[in-house]
Amino acid sequence: MKIEHFALNVKDPVAMAAWYVANMGLTIVRKLEGGPNTHFLGDESGDVMLEIYNNPPDQVPDYAQMNPLLVHLAFVCENPVEKRAQLEAAGASFAEEVHIKDGSHLVMMRDPWGLAIQLCKRGNKMLKCQTPS
Repeated sequence: MKIEHFALNVKDPVAMAAWYVANMGLTIVRKLEGGPNTHFLGDESGDVMLEIYNNPPDQVPDYAQMNPLLVHLAFVCENPVEKRAQLEAAGASFAEEVHIKDGSHLVMMRDPWGLAIQLCKRGNKMLKCQTPS
């Protein structure tokens, strides 16, 4: 079995998709206009997708109030310090930074809607095909 996508119910999938395309290098693989405004966003490998939608509106989790360790999107990132500055300029906020003994550098942030995102520069790569952003 292989994971195709991970889905999140969000408040504004149209604006959120545009932000992730502009700032995180994702591409819109498929979108359904109207209704829940479902967007499938693919990473540069073409092997991983995130589905975001709004259905039903009153069931959107309050991501901004969740501990980032409860749910977060993690991205391979060659330069977390530089990317942090770019994301802050685009409306994201900083949450925390961690350096691990294996040489990994992790920067936890929140996107403009409060969803936690993690920028991962691993000391020891974890994925077979890992291309840094």
